[in-house]
Amino acid sequence: MEMVPNEENQFVPKEIQNAAEEPRVLCIIQDTTSAKTVNERLTLNLPASTTLSRLYEDVAHKAGYVNGTFDLAWGNTPDMAPLEHNTEMSLSDSGFEPGGKRNFLQLTDKDGEQPQIASDESGTADSSGLDDSSQERFIGPLPRDSTAGCSGDYSSPSYSYSSILNKSETGYVGLVNQAMTCYLNSLLQTLFMTPEFRNALYNWEFEESEEDPVTSIPYQLQRLFVLLQTSKKRAIETTDVTRSFGWDSSEAWQQHDIQELCRVMFDALEQKWKQTEQADLINQLYQGKLKDYVRCLECGYESWRIDTYLDIPLVIRPFGASQAYGSVEEALQAFVQPETLDGPNQYFCERCKKKCDARKGLRFLHFPYLLTLQLKRFDFDYTTMHRIKLNDRMTFPEELDMSPFIDVEDEKSPQTESCTDSGAENEGSCHSDQMSNDFSTDDCVDEGICLDSTGSTERVLKPKSLLTFELFSVMVHSGSAAGGHYYACIKSFSDGQWYSFNDQHVSKITQDDIRKTYGGSSGSRGYYSSAFASSTNAYMLIYRLKDPSRNAKYLAVEDFPEHIKSLVQKEKESEEQEKRQREIERNTCKIKLFCMHPVKTMMESKLEVHKDKTLREATEMAYKLMELEGVVPLDCCRLVKYDEFHEYLERSYEGEEDTLMGLLLGGVKSSYMFDLLLETRRPEQVFQPYKPGEVMVKVHVVDLKSETIASPISVRAYLNQTITEFKQLIAQATGLSAETMRVVLERCYNDLRLLYVPNKTLKAEGFFRSNKVFVESSDSTDHQVAFTDSVLWKLLDRHGNTIRVLVLLPEQSPGTLANRTLCQKLGVDSDVPFDESKGNRKSVEAILEESTEKLKNLSLQQQQGSSTSDSQKSSDASDFEHIESPTQEADSNSSLCVAADNRELENRIRATAGSSGGASSDPENHFACEERSDSEVNNDRSTSSVDSDILSSSHSSDTLCNADSGPIQLANGLDSHSITSSRRSKAHEGKKETWDTAEEDSGTDSEYDDNGKSKAEAQYLYFRAEPCSQDDSSWDTQKCLVVHVDKRITLAAFKQNLEPYVGVTSTQFKVFRVYANNQEFESVRLNETLSSFSDDNKITIRLGRALKKGEYRVKVYQLLVNEPEPCKFLVDTVFAKGMTVRQSKEELLPQLKEQCKLDLSIDRVRLRKKTWKNPGTVFLDYHVYEEDISISSNWEVFLEVLNEPERMKSMSQLAVLTRRWSPAAMKLGPFQEVILESSSVEELKEKLSEMSGIPLENLEFAKGRGTFPCDISVLEIHQDLDWNPKVSTLNVWPLYICDDGAVVFYRDSTEEPMELSEDERSELMKKESSRLLKTGHRVSYSPRKEKALKIYLDGGPAKDPGQD
Repeated sequence: MEMVPNEENQFVPKEIQNAAEEPRVLCIIQDTTSAKTVNERLTLNLPASTTLSRLYEDVAHKAGYVNGTFDLAWGNTPDMAPLEHNTEMSLSDSGFEPGGKRNFLQLTDKDGEQPQIASDESGTADSSGLDDSSQERFIGPLPRDSTAGCSGDYSSPSYSYSSILNKSETGYVGLVNQAMTCYLNSLLQTLFMTPEFRNALYNWEFEESEEDPVTSIPYQLQRLFVLLQTSKKRAIETTDVTRSFGWDSSEAWQQHDIQELCRVMFDALEQKWKQTEQADLINQLYQGKLKDYVRCLECGYESWRIDTYLDIPLVIRPFGASQAYGSVEEALQAFVQPETLDGPNQYFCERCKKKCDARKGLRFLHFPYLLTLQLKRFDFDYTTMHRIKLNDRMTFPEELDMSPFIDVEDEKSPQTESCTDSGAENEGSCHSDQMSNDFSTDDCVDEGICLDSTGSTERVLKPKSLLTFELFSVMVHSGSAAGGHYYACIKSFSDGQWYSFNDQHVSKITQDDIRKTYGGSSGSRGYYSSAFASSTNAYMLIYRLKDPSRNAKYLAVEDFPEHIKSLVQKEKESEEQEKRQREIERNTCKIKLFCMHPVKTMMESKLEVHKDKTLREATEMAYKLMELEGVVPLDCCRLVKYDEFHEYLERSYEGEEDTLMGLLLGGVKSSYMFDLLLETRRPEQVFQPYKPGEVMVKVHVVDLKSETIASPISVRAYLNQTITEFKQLIAQATGLSAETMRVVLERCYNDLRLLYVPNKTLKAEGFFRSNKVFVESSDSTDHQVAFTDSVLWKLLDRHGNTIRVLVLLPEQSPGTLANRTLCQKLGVDSDVPFDESKGNRKSVEAILEESTEKLKNLSLQQQQGSSTSDSQKSSDASDFEHIESPTQEADSNSSLCVAADNRELENRIRATAGSSGGASSDPENHFACEERSDSEVNNDRSTSSVDSDILSSSHSSDTLCNADSGPIQLANGLDSHSITSSRRSKAHEGKKETWDTAEEDSGTDSEYDDNGKSKAEAQYLYFRAEPCSQDDSSWDTQKCLVVHVDKRITLAAFKQNLEPYVGVTSTQFKVFRVYANNQEFESVRLNETLSSFSDDNKITIRLGRALKKGEYRVKVYQLLVNEPEPCKFLVDTVFAKGMTVRQSKEELLPQLKEQCKLDLSIDRVRLRKKTWKNPGTVFLDYHVYEEDISISSNWEVFLEVLNEPERMKSMSQLAVLTRRWSPAAMKLGPFQEVILESSSVEELKEKLSEMSGIPLENLEFAKGRGTFPCDISVLEIHQDLDWNPKVSTLNVWPLYICDDGAVVFYRDSTEEPMELSEDERSELMKKESSRLLKTGHRVSYSPRKEKALKIYLDGGPAKDPGQD
């Protein structure tokens, strides 16, 4: 073979050198088969000379399929023949484009059969395409995208069968992350790779008679370890283990600390292993001993106790220090470094009988066989009140010599006082305060361990060989204190190779990768410089004592105990069964199945049938699935191809009863573009064949005389049929005459098209798979008029637009509603005061009772001529207005108002509305604006939500009125003063929130012209009401109406029609729409239609007066700038268009005195704009609502009580709220208002200097942040705000103070901040956090609430009935 030098002067084969030079072809292959759960997308970058046969081999290798069981086709033209399998034609000759252009291919089924997944021996699906170096060297969290950190050929692993079912080439099995269980996976893999723990677990035998295997933690761990050692899968689940912990699925979403899990799991195992050989296993392997001592420096007397530990927590950085410990050895030295107790901390010596200087510390007496070191990377920063992670660099050796840290002194020397071994009481737990102290805000006291690195104690060292530990597990945390990801780097004791166990991914790594987990960066940037370092670093280290007499090897499969061998066999059989089941799943067609059940109407299910089952067998399965046994004979059923969306029967399968379902359905797929319908017939009927290409037509026969529309008849036709042929087809099906037949196609909602061209085809007319037509054949002259003027069109139009709504009438309370009267519907002024019509007054209860009785009679009359739901919807013309006036008692038989034509309803509304004009003092007050919420019934309802369908906040007037309150007189002829200020336009923003005129706000006005005539005279306004039956609603049927109404009716007309049933005029009740969650929102725009309503929507009627036109409901809040809660709700009131601010204050003050007990002077009160909680523009007395101040529905304003007469006289002035910051006292002063004549910074500073006495040259100011009152911690304000911005005017960046209400802080620059001790700073921070939390403002630290980690030995947590 000829060799040539490459760029690095290394010799490579010549053909490889040539391949590197030739152009490459980028192939992107999308797997479109159903062979896997998730369809992968593969990327190959191949030389252009690669043959097609080689391409197939590479794709098979990478996708994990057997070559020859799939096809490759062009992605943009999938209809072309697939690429040849065995040809030696190159990619460039086959149409592939080289040079970085993407060539899209589809991997498809071959001959209708799915690709075969390659067995384990034929190579893995996921790893075979990986570059060896990238696979071995890969460590840490997997990259999100498909190329990061990997070779060009690498595609990101997907959780499909091919990636999960095939074992990693490392020979090790991963663990599936349930959601956030990476901490559990890392610990389990470490325990599995510990020979002594694994072998001891295998030697324990589970007795099924004594315990449920589901809740046995050791048994489930044993099963998991067996699977990790013997399974052929790439990764296995841990759900059985967590279920034995007593955890439910929610625990999978909880992040926990790996060291905490280790402690809790060891405790649980000790409890489960009581009375067994493994009872003391945890202590034998992991428990060490240390001495906690205090020695008197005067007499040498020593008091001590012996503690046990399972792990040694090593401080990364001592509290208050600027440097972290550089290594584990240094941290261990600090751990045993004693502390001198002197001064106020002196120790009371029992021998000296006085307080003496003493030395306090810890000494290791015994190290465990498996030494666990926890690097305490999680800390708490008292400056920022944040929980933080320390990412400082801390090295750790591969071999750790612990001999310098062992105590060789005699534990029972004459100079010591003997103490009991505290470890005897609580085995397996760490009893030293320093051991168990997890850093927290409440328990952060240094427990007497001196963390200075100076000084050491002379010790006699034991032989080194006896205390040398070798590192074999590094548990790594990547992320922050708020959350992150764990994975484990573990050395195998069988071959000495390091591996990365990262959930389901296992790969080889090197010593360099281990060194990368030291963390940190060189140099120091301050106390918490580790924030700039890498967040991926070691968190727990596990060492094993190097002792050939004790070091064990992993048990081989052939050396397993008998009970483990039987468990292996059991798991192998279970895995084989699972594999067979998956194979069946891969060959099972799953398709939606529908059936028009003779008893249960339309049913839906999913038919799961093997692809090798015949159509006859599938029909029998569907027959049983749809529960037709005993209802319909099997031979009266058949399966047909069906499109449920279009309700279209595509084809039937005559003569194909023995055809395999895989062929009929086009193979096994994850989803199908069609469904199946199990069709039934009566024994005397014959199935109609459905041929591909036919269209389905639902034919509705219309009877003009009775104005009914019949239920549909199904007819099948061809798209190339003419209209004449189609009419003859319908004539055969319906018995109507084809000569006089009119056919109307409904192409989409309310799109009616008369088919009148005889030779035009159905396709040309717009027929599709499924169609709906109306046919009418009569001798009437209706067909002679234009279609849109015909009775047929009106009937179909009404049919298409009529909806059925349920209306709940209001509760009738005699105590509150007895004073209400009804205005006569015809000829009576609706605005006449109630007390003038006492003679005609009736109680609402009597009227409604009478009205309900008449409605029942009316319902009976209507039901006599109604046989189907369609005919009920489309009743005759006399049903347009079945409205009864409850107050007309002259003749109950004549109380039904029958409309002569379709415009009668509009005339009646006009008659009622027009008659009110004469008595009104203001001609603009003919109609009332509706209100949004009811102060009596619905006072607590949120008004921030709106009816998004028919309510627009910018077009509606919202009210909260008492029903009995009288109308508010509008201010007419008021002087409106023009505002010439250049600072603001019209006392508001340039953009108005509502229409400029209230006429457009009033929904009823837009319905009629100046003469009172309807603007929609050609509109159908069908309305028919009847009592609600028990089947119609869960509401009380006595108070419920079923209303059939044309949804193009306006809300105003709808309310007019409801007057007889409610018992009051439309201005005295409100309409609330009820949504699915039973929330109610008021519909207020009277000129809106009911077009957003649909069948069976619910409406609630509530009593209450609506606003007059031009009136607005306003919520008034008191602004209390120096109170903890500066925004306090006072009252709801009404402002009107044309009213001045002073007039609104005159009407508001008596209301405040009566309802809020506030006796205020009009000259000491101001109104100002309210935006959320921020005070804004000050409204001056001469401003006019809707002219100078834009007012909208659901409006809110601030009322501010002044200590002096109003100083704001012009809109050119600026009102700023200022607050002094005193660093020396660490306090903020109260708010004080400053009135500026301009936007000059100089003027602001002069006013502040004059007010505070601070010299002008020393005064600094800053704008507050956030919403009013711009609260900020006193520990942050001095540094965090932008003090003394370099600007000359307030209305530019970074201040942007352009409106009243801005908050400005100011200070004396010569005043130094108070010096605080750590305790004082900590105490002040707690107070500030509490204060800011109470005011609802930003707090710098808001930790996530963590759930304690628990393992339940009884199978699950005890349910506390008091808990949520």
